[in-house]
Amino acid sequence: MCRSIKTLRPPVSPEVTEADIHAAALQYVRKVSGFRAPAAHNRVVFDQAVADIAAATAELLAGLEVRGAARAADS
Repeated sequence: MCRSIKTLRPPVSPEVTEADIHAAALQYVRKVSGFRAPAAHNRVVFDQAVADIAAATAELLAGLEVRGAARAADS
């Protein structure tokens, strides 16, 4: 599932932007819901899911301690 979502954690991706996180959340919601773009009557819940997943992703990335990431970034 969601094979095209790229890894966002260091050292794989040291410069993660809000746009990267939003794109990953959007792709996840699209995959799970089965909708590339929701109908008008599903727009609010679709957009809220993207926002919630993006926030959870940002929190996860901020809290991860990746051993060796500092050494990889210094290389």
